[in-house]
Amino acid sequence: MGSEDARRYAGRPIVHRHASCVLVHHALKAPHSMTWLDESIMRRRGLAQGRTAVTHSLTEALQGSYHYTIGPYSQPVLSIRPGDRVVVETRDAFEGKVKTEQDLPSRVLRMPFVNPQNGPILVEGAEKGDVIAVHIETMKPRGDNPRGTCAMIPQFGALSGTSLTALLADDLPEIVRKVDVDESGVYWSRRVTLPYRPHIGTLSCSPEIDSINTLTPDSHGGNMDLPDMGPGSITYLPVRTEGGRLFIGDAHACQGDGEVCGTAVEFASTTTIEVDLIKGWALEWPRLENERVIMAIGSARPLEDATRIAYKELILWMEAEFGYDRWDAYMMLSQCGQVRLGNFVDPKYTVGAAISKQYLAPAPT
Repeated sequence: MGSEDARRYAGRPIVHRHASCVLVHHALKAPHSMTWLDESIMRRRGLAQGRTAVTHSLTEALQGSYHYTIGPYSQPVLSIRPGDRVVVETRDAFEGKVKTEQDLPSRVLRMPFVNPQNGPILVEGAEKGDVIAVHIETMKPRGDNPRGTCAMIPQFGALSGTSLTALLADDLPEIVRKVDVDESGVYWSRRVTLPYRPHIGTLSCSPEIDSINTLTPDSHGGNMDLPDMGPGSITYLPVRTEGGRLFIGDAHACQGDGEVCGTAVEFASTTTIEVDLIKGWALEWPRLENERVIMAIGSARPLEDATRIAYKELILWMEAEFGYDRWDAYMMLSQCGQVRLGNFVDPKYTVGAAISKQYLAPAPT
């Protein structure tokens, strides 16, 4: 948006109504006190410079068919400009098929058709070598009486034998737990109410040539299951195809580190995101920023290789953009680095390596 556009929109919202969604042009906001978001990489380097031009509604009806693979071949459902906001109706990881505690996943699901994704969303001007920034603004439970689902599924979970971790032991029991959810809490039992700490489990741009199932994280993003990827976070995703082709889904009401039984409290959500574009920032792996930390993300098996990827990417980031000597960063992270275990249940495991922003301030002169 140039200066003429700013003057044109100043002080008056312009609404365009379409058959499938409502687009709202927002006026430029008045000056306000600086927040961490104003100082974020997205605000400083993104094309939109913090101006939200249009709000799109990506409803179930507009989405139509949800996707079980992430790749360059599916039909886009939406095209947006940098700075636009999208209100997304996500389905739960089971696409709503596990309705009661008697609906065992082995009976009502057809693997690997789980973890449905919204998208793909095209971002105007995105091309290989750029980054799409996704700021998660809010996540709300969807439905009149929202409930989440946690399940123990045969041949799935960190303490179960799987096709990749072959054991002669019997499968663990198959159990479904339905859990009431609202923005005040996750009502696990009469004894325990867990905090409502929602996040997006799967967030991704398209790989360049491959179409990857939605259960598998990799350098494109995918099913990372990082609890940090919730409201108040910005995820930076490498662009490898024209338009980026953004996918989003797999909302969790809460999740512990590792997602040890294989599922979080999976729920249908209304998730609002702001999307921006950073030109010429060639990333190998996704990165994340929030008010407290920057984080590099790696996905691999074994778990130590995912950790190595994450720490390597963090060191290179500190060297390239925060003025650190590579080996100084390496040694210092031995003292103050933070590791977040996203999942160690999926076909690849995900780790985030982070450093507090207090250590990134320029040296005093």
